[in-house]
This record gives sequence, structure tokens and C-alpha cells, in this order.
Amino acid sequence: MLKTYTAKNLEETLKEAANDKGCNVDELTYKVLEEKSGFLGIGASVTIEAYCLNDVKEFLFEYLGGFFTGINIECSVEIFQKDDTFTIVLDAENNAVLIGKNGKTLQAINNVVKAAVNAEFKRKFKILIDINNYKQERYAKLKHMAVRIAKTVVRTKVDASLDPMSNDERKVIHQALTNFKHVRTESEGEGNKRHLIIKYSEEE
Repeated sequence: MLKTYTAKNLEETLKEAANDKGCNVDELTYKVLEEKSGFLGIGASVTIEAYCLNDVKEFLFEYLGGFFTGINIECSVEIFQKDDTFTIVLDAENNAVLIGKNGKTLQAINNVVKAAVNAEFKRKFKILIDINNYKQERYAKLKHMAVRIAKTVVRTKVDASLDPMSNDERKVIHQALTNFKHVRTESEGEGNKRHLIIKYSEEE
């Protein structure tokens, strides 16, 4: 998806890349690979490597297509993009297999796809994969659980440690309790053991 373009100056090179990709110049992300000054301006050239967000979407479609072909599962893929965030909605004959116990398989797929796209474009994108609204339903359950536990923490003044969960799920709980009086949330642990602690706080 990353292509190189060469023209006599940066402006013309960017125009060439934008025309090729069917986007505006300001939608391009690029890196100058080589710049030749030439002799008295003759033979001058600029070579860049460029992509736009539509290239990222195409890469995701192709990668996921190859991924599901490789594990012999038929799966429809929809991708929604907003700024640097890509939400991918999957639907297969057996969604439960792709979700896995407590969403572990789904999270693993998410991690693999995120690593692949970030490596390809040398940039961090937010990738969220959902299957049959599993993530949205889980987020709702997590918010409900967090509020219930927070109320107990306020009443007993005893901190509560939650089970390890993914970064996006921890973020949901952080946000759910941001304005909750007398509690604060902290992340602890590394890697797969990273989890949240809901702590009692005298401050509102």
C-alpha cells in the first residue's frame, strides 16, 4: 500500500501521489526518501513514500481477507473510519469461535491486525474489531459493573482490584468513573496482567 513517487520537486511529487490515489494533497502522509539537486537545477528530483487513510482501509480489507481464508472461515467485513480510528465489524457463521472465552480470541485477532497495520504504515492507528456487537455489549456490562463496584468502594472505603483486561476495556471503565465522587481508578501490572484498581478517595 505504501508507494513511491518521483518528480522534479516536492510539490509536483505530492500532486502526482494525490492524483494516483484520488485524494487531496493534504490527505497524504509522506516521507522524503531521496532528494537530488541536479546540476544548475537540471536533473533535480524528489522521491517520496506516501499513503492516505483509504490505503489503510484497503490494507485492512486485504489483510483480513487473507487471514480468514488462511483459517478457512467465511466472514463478512465492514470497516468504518473516523480520523485515525478504524472500527471493523465482522460477521461469520460461527461468531462465538471468533469471540472466544471472555473475548480472548477477539482480542488476539485485534492485536494481530493492529500490529500488522502499524508495521505496514510505520504509524500507530486505533483499531477496534467488533463481532455481532459483542464489544458494545461488553462495554455496557463493564460500565454497569464498574459503577456497582465503585458504590461498594465508597460505602466500605476498601479498594477493589479488577481482573486483567485489554486497554480499550480499561479505558471504558476509566471514563465511566471519571466523575464518580470519592473514587479514582489506577492501572497496575504489565502486559496480560495489567488491570484496574478502583480506589477510595476523600477528594470529590
